[in-house]
Amino acid sequence: MSDENYQAAAAAESAAETLCAVRAEIAKAFVGQRELVDHALITLLAGGHLLVEGVPGLGKTLLVRSLAQAIGGESKRVQFTPDLMPSDITGNIMLDTRSGQFTTRKGPVFTNLFIADEINRAPAKTQAALFEAMQEFQVTLDGEGHSLPEPFMVLATQNPFEHEGTYPLPDAQKDRFLMKIVVPYPGADEEKAMVAQVLAGGAGAVLDVAAVKTVLKSGEFAAIRDLASTIRLDPVIIDYAVRLTAATRESPAIQTGAGPRGSLALVRCARARALLEGRDFVIPDDIQILAVPVLAHRLTLSAESELEGQGEDRIIRDLVSLTEAPRT
Repeated sequence: MSDENYQAAAAAESAAETLCAVRAEIAKAFVGQRELVDHALITLLAGGHLLVEGVPGLGKTLLVRSLAQAIGGESKRVQFTPDLMPSDITGNIMLDTRSGQFTTRKGPVFTNLFIADEINRAPAKTQAALFEAMQEFQVTLDGEGHSLPEPFMVLATQNPFEHEGTYPLPDAQKDRFLMKIVVPYPGADEEKAMVAQVLAGGAGAVLDVAAVKTVLKSGEFAAIRDLASTIRLDPVIIDYAVRLTAATRESPAIQTGAGPRGSLALVRCARARALLEGRDFVIPDDIQILAVPVLAHRLTLSAESELEGQGEDRIIRDLVSLTEAPRT
């Protein structure tokens, strides 16, 4: 192993140890759901945004607050409702009646971790208020661009579409989320541990993250995120990610497949997962494990698939099994 490769491997191991400490701190407030915690960390490391689907009360807000506390950041939450206006998220320009001058009021989106709670309860025009923030990492107010804090991530939650009073997210909005995961109910042991932990601190009505210590100082998380972007990526891994994404466009079960943004998202997330595992290189398993959360929400199923009750997750898993993976 060359000195350069040795240093890269050592840096990856050190970063993984730090991220393991972040995990441990989150676990002090957020019990179980290891996959959700890992996906949130991968999304943040990859500089993307996470869409979480599940019924209310599974602790999604608590997770984000714990994550923000552990990395030394700030989090803000907005409850999306049918009457929520775009300016309630981004902010606006206001006239100060005393001075006669216009002042800028920045909205809650100016934070590190922005929780868009039940995003599908707001109409399309309000959902679209996040487009620029998620893609450009800035917000334009009165023609002037305002950069968002670093790091910045949107964690949006939504209820299943069967619930009344919801608006399906447009495809352009879903495509801007790096990953989407469906959160199941916790197992019996996890739920008992969660209830015991919450009630030990009082009545259980307050989301308490006081036990979570800050692991990273200012700027340290940015350094780890920059390291994720340097993880070695063999050309055959890129070819594999592109072939797997292209397979979604050729499958008769899918009406509209994932675009090039899906290939890029797969590679970005694979690099972040490799770092989370302490590796300085990506392996095919990284692509395979992340294929469902990265690609499934970018698809539109054919009418036949919907009638047969096939889900996006199952179709992606079938495509993974049919697409030849690199052997090295």
